[in-house]
Amino acid sequence: MQLVDHDIVPWSPVPGVKYEKRPAKAPDGSVARGLYNAWIWLDNPTQYNSYTTDMVKGVIRAFRAASNARDVVAVVFTGVGNKAFCTGGNTKEYAEYYAGNPQEYRQYMRLFNDMVSAILGCDKPVIARVNGMRIGGGQEIGMACDFSIAQDLARFGQAGPKHGSAAIGGATDFLPLMIGCERAMESGTLCEPYSAHKAYRLGIILDVVPALKVDGKFVPNPLVETERYLDEWGRIVHGEFKTGEAAKRGRELMARGTVDLSLLDAKVEELCAKLLMTFPECLTKSLEELRKPKIEAWNRNKEDSRAWLALNMMNEARLGFRAFNEGPRDRREIDFIALRQKLAEGAPWTPELIESLIPRAEAAE
Repeated sequence: MQLVDHDIVPWSPVPGVKYEKRPAKAPDGSVARGLYNAWIWLDNPTQYNSYTTDMVKGVIRAFRAASNARDVVAVVFTGVGNKAFCTGGNTKEYAEYYAGNPQEYRQYMRLFNDMVSAILGCDKPVIARVNGMRIGGGQEIGMACDFSIAQDLARFGQAGPKHGSAAIGGATDFLPLMIGCERAMESGTLCEPYSAHKAYRLGIILDVVPALKVDGKFVPNPLVETERYLDEWGRIVHGEFKTGEAAKRGRELMARGTVDLSLLDAKVEELCAKLLMTFPECLTKSLEELRKPKIEAWNRNKEDSRAWLALNMMNEARLGFRAFNEGPRDRREIDFIALRQKLAEGAPWTPELIESLIPRAEAAE
């Protein structure tokens, strides 16, 4: 029988996005002949796998191709390298093209919305292979996936109010569902990163595995408290970042080690094998039902969020993204107190105000 092609356009390579089909394996490790898992890679490691406009288009097309492929069992969504899964939108592109152009950013956000919806609407289970940092929009597209498995050097979190935006590309929809209102409020407003161990404890990810090898053996992230104990206030400590001397010793151990993602790959393959051993249509229906809380929240808010994010490119985002792009590496946040003081005095959002608040490198003496 001649099968009908349901793709709108055939997949073709896109700069910054890789798509490949790897043979699916049964739980015993044997290859399931004629069946595959689709791997979708964000391939922009020099910019921490941040997505450009063209990359967003590529991700949409890749998920559509994987969803329609009759021989694909599951989708693995990941990033190239071991530094970052994704750190969100490409701040260079934001600062140099979209800042001050709300009509253009509105169209970009249509593409972003379609990318999130492509993940949520995929007919195959989607596994986020978290190979490194998952921050900002990267956290949002990661949470749109059905499962997340992380290497334990990865960090998770939002960046919105620290850099002139709000986490309304999915985080404000998904976080309250996944970790509760208080923790969602903490993440979405304070923008303090979570370790992979804390993300696992809170329920943002399904599993976490070591990635640091020291003297040939895997060790837990030495920058994180992986043991449970009570601090001086009687609070349980687990998954928090170390401070002081403990952090210094952790950095020294990190310097001695190398990053090895073999355990991450093995854990991802293990989950793919479990998903293989299910009725395909029953699995898809289960995905559709279990995704409904995310999808309903996302669809309820995405258009309003798109409009606000576009208009915000005229003021706070225009300042925040330019500051991140143009500021020195150690000072990419603005002087928040100075901004608040100027606004309290009634200062309008003029180009002069924006220029006065962008951090600059100190002049050489």
